[in-house]
Amino acid sequence: MTQFAPRYRTFSGYLKETFGTRVWKIPVHAGLTCPNRDGSIGRGGCIYCNNAAFHPGLSTEDHSIAEQVLDGMELMRQRRGAGKFLVYFQTFTNTYGDLGTLKHLYDEAVQFPEVVGLIVGTRPDCVSGWVLDLLGSYIPRLQVWMEYGLQSMHNNTLRFLKRGHTFEDYLEAVRQTYDRNIPVCSHIILGLPGESREMMLQTAGTLCIPGVKAVKIHPLQVVRGTELEEMYARGEVSTLSLDRYLELVCDVLELLPSDLIIQRLTAESALDLLIAPRWGVGKAAVLHLIDETLRKRGTFQGTYYREGKTGPSHRKESD
Repeated sequence: MTQFAPRYRTFSGYLKETFGTRVWKIPVHAGLTCPNRDGSIGRGGCIYCNNAAFHPGLSTEDHSIAEQVLDGMELMRQRRGAGKFLVYFQTFTNTYGDLGTLKHLYDEAVQFPEVVGLIVGTRPDCVSGWVLDLLGSYIPRLQVWMEYGLQSMHNNTLRFLKRGHTFEDYLEAVRQTYDRNIPVCSHIILGLPGESREMMLQTAGTLCIPGVKAVKIHPLQVVRGTELEEMYARGEVSTLSLDRYLELVCDVLELLPSDLIIQRLTAESALDLLIAPRWGVGKAAVLHLIDETLRKRGTFQGTYYREGKTGPSHRKESD
């Protein structure tokens, strides 16, 4: 497989520019839950959610945060020769707790000199001024990121997914985070039921706002143990083909500003849990095909971006 320099701004490249070396993420499980699961706003979570599908090897909450970080650093030293790390609070809603509990968890994670950053994944309706102030207190000693699951800007889609929050909640969370100089990474999903190409590009366009410094993009996946699995079995939803996903993700990349960091462009669900789509190729091949598609088009990330516009300004689908 021929190697090309990516036609988009990678997170690994950004980290190497910032720290002068490769930096590796260590995912940890804080033992927290989600208001969409404990009954505060819903039960069962989003219709597509089974966290085990995305990190089957992740240490569970019966290990302390310190133990998980130490184990992760040792593993990455052996496999990659790594020396610097970001601790990633990934599972469920990692701002969903009282101030004392959260401070203890974050402090435990960043106590090691090799840890140079902290990433906190959460919902846009589960942040408050005090938790953002707490996270801001780790700057400038550490690089701090907030990750918000947006998925779609369309409230009808968010209701269908049973997200339990609105697009307006997301905008307010980004605003408050930006006020504290904490960069935001937003998650979006392509191929959501009922969404047209134009709707997906509209969601991508909303990422061009102050405070959003990175994005994670992946296709809708149907995994076992979810409500979406039942819908898929009944023929109520479908997933994208690889060719269609390549078209759409490149459309999105062309629309985004060239300095936006691309943290993810596909998903890596555990194969024993993944039902669809089954493309028959791994992550590295998908990333290569994305680069190849952009190269064939003669485009890059940002080719169709227009400063000051938050909606699509883009090539026609038939181009």
